[in-house]
Amino acid sequence: MRQITRTTREKHLSNLLPKNSGRNSTGKITAHHQGGRQKRFYREIDFKRNKLGIPGKVVAFEYDPNRNVQIALIFYQDGEKRYILSPLGLNINDVISSGPEVEAKPGNSLPLSAIPVGTPIHNLALSKDRGGQLVRGAGTAAYVLAKEGGYAHVKLPSGEVRMISEGCFATIGQLANVEWKTTPIGKAGRSRLMGIRPTVRGTAQDPRSHPHGGGEGRSGEGMKQPKTPWGKPARGLKTRKKNKYNTKFVLKRRK
Repeated sequence: MRQITRTTREKHLSNLLPKNSGRNSTGKITAHHQGGRQKRFYREIDFKRNKLGIPGKVVAFEYDPNRNVQIALIFYQDGEKRYILSPLGLNINDVISSGPEVEAKPGNSLPLSAIPVGTPIHNLALSKDRGGQLVRGAGTAAYVLAKEGGYAHVKLPSGEVRMISEGCFATIGQLANVEWKTTPIGKAGRSRLMGIRPTVRGTAQDPRSHPHGGGEGRSGEGMKQPKTPWGKPARGLKTRKKNKYNTKFVLKRRK
């Protein structure tokens, strides 16, 4: 894991994050097993990387409680400070920049047309006017496989190969904190501070609370078709609606 060099946040780049504990606007629980957590501030991340041609220096690496990858504080030459996602290979005092003419090195943001084939990228935009929407998790990277007819063929971390316009920007490098998935939470208390409440097995409950409940001693589910707490089939039932999005840009599905 990358060393955190600063423990205090940049106040003008952070706002208090509201806590809803899994409840919707009417107060009804829609996401279960969420509860009280520590007070948390949201850090405003620069996903657009739209300071073209203005170099910025890496001042510090910070922990972000809202994501699994560390963030880097950038001090630009015009006096502005911004947060970006921290890739591997980026160090303190490194200078980064954005634009079609900059070098393809970790931390720099370029349009896909200027990125060499085979280069690992992250913070990938889906349209020219929006910021990065894809490949933003710890340890992830996408790869440019080919370019044809104004589109780049990009292999995403899921295995999907998608055509994305060459005018879309992406940041060079693989994101840091690769070992995030194998790092244990450590104790129940940390899980509660993260807002995760305990999950109780259905077979350990009483029959009025769950279809799997009841029975003497440690009994099994007691039915051919396992069910959710609300009586719906828990395994095998297709719940996804038909894909309403345009899939003509998908060259290879993730499955």
